[in-house]
Amino acid sequence: MRRRVVITGMGVVTPLGHSVGELFAAQIEGRTAVGPITRFDASALPTTFASEVKHYDLAKYLKDATRYAHSGLNTRFALGAAQQALADAELLDEGHGDRGRIGVYLGVGEGPENFPALINSIAAAVTGDGDRADPARFIAALRPALDARGESEVETHTTVGHLANQFALDGPNVSCLTACAAGSQAIGEAAELIRAGDADAMIAGGSQSMLHPLGVAGFTRLSALSQRSDSPQTASRPFDLTRDGFVIGEGAGVVVLEELTHAKARGATIYAELTGYGSTADAYRMTDPHPAGRGAIRCMANALADAGLRAIDIGYINAHGTSTAANDAMETAAIKSVFGNYAHKVPVSSSKSMLGHLIAAAGVVELAISVMAIRAGVLPPTINYETKDPVCDLDYIPNAAREARVDHVLSNSFGFGGQNVSLTVSRYRG
Repeated sequence: MRRRVVITGMGVVTPLGHSVGELFAAQIEGRTAVGPITRFDASALPTTFASEVKHYDLAKYLKDATRYAHSGLNTRFALGAAQQALADAELLDEGHGDRGRIGVYLGVGEGPENFPALINSIAAAVTGDGDRADPARFIAALRPALDARGESEVETHTTVGHLANQFALDGPNVSCLTACAAGSQAIGEAAELIRAGDADAMIAGGSQSMLHPLGVAGFTRLSALSQRSDSPQTASRPFDLTRDGFVIGEGAGVVVLEELTHAKARGATIYAELTGYGSTADAYRMTDPHPAGRGAIRCMANALADAGLRAIDIGYINAHGTSTAANDAMETAAIKSVFGNYAHKVPVSSSKSMLGHLIAAAGVVELAISVMAIRAGVLPPTINYETKDPVCDLDYIPNAAREARVDHVLSNSFGFGGQNVSLTVSRYRG
């Protein structure tokens, strides 16, 4: 019999709150975290707004936070989220659980800590002399950033090393960098380690901050970011006809995944069961999804099959829903392909309408929201939905939360490079 994997702890650091409770309350209220960038002077860039984590202090979570004073936000966000999740699962004390059977799997993307010496020079290059971003200067400045990529790849793995050291977790220790799908990928792969018997529990999730001149300018050059600077709070509008790009955000999310009998033996609180995992690649383009959703279709179908569920069993879809023209049209088409006639009956919403896009952290934060939706019996809305797009014609829970009892949720994460991950999370039944 396949080993069952349950969720026994959750922790987040997000622009909408530094705990799962704060985050979910904000989602249900339909509050947005989007506003002007304060991290650096973005006035010369076409996009001057983002979704920032405010008032975050790692010392509120760790007594020895000063040891991480020189670590980047990726690491500091992840430590705060992991401390919350382990405390929630009652696994923070080294005396609880065999630490050699508890590991770390984290999706971590590149951030400003990966190339600190380049940030100031890149900032000057992309902004010019107070003018709009200069493409020639940007491309010239980008070359050394690419040359420094080896350093950045080392840094992305040190985050999981810091988590293992801080919390004395001696089990498998792995990081992945699969763009916007990284957090969900880490959860799915961590679950596979537990299913295979290689671990009893894993802390899994994602962390990333790209709120620096290179990150914002880079996505601007890809025409991926919204430029609705006259009304940033309404800029993230997934599935709306007038959407013009995503809003970049930052943060971290961590869940504790645990083998069911292990969790029951120690009397753990079980929030939900992780029942399905699908992972595919579009094998199409690096910055555009396959227009017909080829990879996304297989990914969702694989997750359902892994869970032993039918499409009609899913009570809610937490969509990737980035607010870009290409993603939202593709995801809608893919849902129609997988769900058939039921596609127009299943509620769908995008947490990014309020959070912005947390990149590597997006999938795990959205999974935590999905777990809370199951437990609370309330589905979060897609805010800023005003004008129907004929291509996007599903039930996107527009603008107001909806009460509904659901037993199974599908959560999608589709990243640059054609990385696709779908997870199914279900109401726990003993």
